[in-house]
Amino acid sequence: MITSLLHDLKKSPTAFHAVETLRQKLLANGYQPLRRGEAMVPGGKYFVAPHGSSLIAFRLPQGMPTGFMITASHADSPCFRIRDKAELTGGDCVRLSAERYGGMLNDSWLDRPLSIAGRVSVRIDGGVRTELVDFEKDMVVIPRLAIHMNREANNGYKYDPVRDLTPLYGLASSAGQFNAQLAKKLNCAEEDILSTDLIIYNNQNGFVWGPADEFLSAPRLDDLGCVFTCAEAFLQSNDTDAVPMLCVFDNEEIGSETKQGAAAATMSDLLREISLAVHANPGAMLDNSLMLSCDNGHARHPNRPEMADANEAPVLGGGVVIKHSPRYATDGLSAAVFAEICRRADVPVQHYANRPDMAGGSTLGNIADTKTPVSTVDIGMAQLAMHSCLETCATADVTHFTNAVTAFYNTALRVDGETVEIH
Repeated sequence: MITSLLHDLKKSPTAFHAVETLRQKLLANGYQPLRRGEAMVPGGKYFVAPHGSSLIAFRLPQGMPTGFMITASHADSPCFRIRDKAELTGGDCVRLSAERYGGMLNDSWLDRPLSIAGRVSVRIDGGVRTELVDFEKDMVVIPRLAIHMNREANNGYKYDPVRDLTPLYGLASSAGQFNAQLAKKLNCAEEDILSTDLIIYNNQNGFVWGPADEFLSAPRLDDLGCVFTCAEAFLQSNDTDAVPMLCVFDNEEIGSETKQGAAAATMSDLLREISLAVHANPGAMLDNSLMLSCDNGHARHPNRPEMADANEAPVLGGGVVIKHSPRYATDGLSAAVFAEICRRADVPVQHYANRPDMAGGSTLGNIADTKTPVSTVDIGMAQLAMHSCLETCATADVTHFTNAVTAFYNTALRVDGETVEIH
C-alpha cells in the first residue's frame, strides 16, 4: 500500500492530475463514465468527473439498496498558482507572477527546487481543448535573503508575498521562454495557448524513513493521503446492500464554495438520481447512510506537545483519528457507529480535539452536509507539519486508515429510530 501511495502522490501534483490518476484506476477496474440522463443498471459501476478536478464513483448492488456509504476527501493542497501573464521581467532576472493558494507554511517553500504542472486550454480547429501538463523537473526556486541582509530571519520574520515569495525562473536572457517551454511541452504553437491553470509544486519524491521504516514524508499528504487510501478501500471492498460512493472534491483549501467543491450540488443531485434510478425513496436512503469526511488531523508534535489538547491528542501510529469540533460534522452517534465498525475490523482509533484556546481548521464534511443532510463523521490520519511543502505521517496509520475505510465500505446500515443496525 505504501509503494502504491507514493506512486500516486508522485503522479498527482495537481487536483487535475489526481482525478486523472483516479479515472485511470476506475477504468481499469471496470467502472464507466456516466453522463447526464444515462440509465443506471443493477450491478453497474460508474463515475462522474465534473470540471476536471472533482470525481464521484459508485456502484449499485444487484438488489434494492438500503442506503449510501460515502467517503469524501479533497484533491487540492496549498501551493502557488501562476497567472496567465506569468513572466515578470526587468532587472537581471526573470521571475514568475504567482499567488498563494490556501493557508501554506510560507518558509517551507523557500530555497528548494520546485516544478510546474496543471491544465492548459489550447485552441484547436472548431474550439478549445484542455490538456494536462507536468514538467516533472525542477523549474523555479524561491530564494530567501541571506542572514546578513535580514538579521530578523530567525526572529519571527513576516514574509511579504510580493518581495519575498516570488519564484525565480531565469536570467534576463530567458525572457519570453516560459510560454515557449509550455508550447513545446504541449506540442502546440505559442499563440494557441489561450489560458492556463498552472501551479508551482514540490517535485520531491515521497520517502519512507526511520529505524523501522515507521515514517512516511511526502508532499500533499493533506489530503491526497486520504484520497488514494479511500480509493484503494473502495476498489477492494465487497458488495453489500448499500451503495458505496467515493467522492473527491477540489478547493477545500479555500472554502469549497465552487462548482467543483464540496459546497456544490453535485453530490446531492447524484444521490437523488441514484435513489430514483433504483426506485428507492431518497429520504429513506439518506436515513440509512453514513459519510466519512476524510481529511488528515494534527498529531501531537514531539517537540511541542503543549500545543495539543490535554486529553484528545492523536499520536503518530496510533490509529485512525476521529475529529471533534463545533466546526466538524462529527456527532456522538456518527462517531460511535464508525468506532464500532473499526472495532469489528480490529482497527485502532484515537480522538482529536482542538486545544480549547486555539481555533482549528475546518474541512469539507459540514459544508457537504448543508446540501446533503446525512450523518457524518470527520476522520483522518495523524500527521505533522500540515500545510508544509513536505508533511509526515506514520506508515502504520496508512494501513490502519485503509483497513478502516475498507471495513466501512463492507458495511450497510439500517436505522430504526434511535437504533442503528450495522451489517
